Amino acid sequence: MILVTGATGNIGSALLKQLHARGAGPLRGLTRDAERAVFPEGVEAVEGDFTEPASLKPVLEGVRSLFLVSRLGSDADILEAARQAGVEHVVLVSSVTVQTHPHLGPAGENLAVEQLLKASGMAWTILRPTQFASNALMWAASIRGHETVRAPYAETALPTIHPADIAAVARVALTEPGHRGRTYALTGPEPVTARRQVEAIAAALGREIPFAEISRQEAHAQMAAVFGAEAADAVLDVTGGDVNDELLMVRDTVSQVTGTPARTFQQWASENANAFR
Repeated sequence: MILVTGATGNIGSALLKQLHARGAGPLRGLTRDAERAVFPEGVEAVEGDFTEPASLKPVLEGVRSLFLVSRLGSDADILEAARQAGVEHVVLVSSVTVQTHPHLGPAGENLAVEQLLKASGMAWTILRPTQFASNALMWAASIRGHETVRAPYAETALPTIHPADIAAVARVALTEPGHRGRTYALTGPEPVTARRQVEAIAAALGREIPFAEISRQEAHAQMAAVFGAEAADAVLDVTGGDVNDELLMVRDTVSQVTGTPARTFQQWASENANAFR
């Protein structure tokens, strides 16, 4: 039994589809609302709340492999519940910032989860992706309203990754030998700036999208209102304010692990054009 957490999210939903298409299983998808979840036929939808570890006991029954996104809840309790349930292998989605910016709040939290997993006694595989292509969805409301997209660090190019590629590496790690005890840094196939991301979305929509670069101070004020000041600083550092060679490096891990080239941002934009219409 493979349990996929965050099963309706960008990575989890893609992972369930990939596992199902290749006949892996049995499969179980964790969601807060099983009745509303749309999973491939044969995938068991289960409800649980990672902020309430007691709710996980029936969810984890019979599970031998677990796909876990870091910081969904109380990670120490989640990992202990998994260990007690007999889970043998955990594939954890962490962040590349663990290596590049371990001093930042979110990165430090991810690093702590990695260490908890390694000390748990369960086998582990850790995925450290860079910036997600799906982060561009934060512009969706502006684009749908035919407004100007405003973003800082317009010319900083990061090797943005398609969530389906994170899912593909997770699928291989969950179903094939040779990946336990491995840590994989994951990126897309090329660096892409915020300006080019907007241009790719515009091409997918077949219309122009106005773009304006804003200052860090303005971006911070907007983000802090939603995420808090510390998280806003952390995000702005790793998306342009404090980037370094590790964050900018393009890696071939996706193709090495899966045998398929990493998807481009243009492909993500084309696949998700409806979100911006």
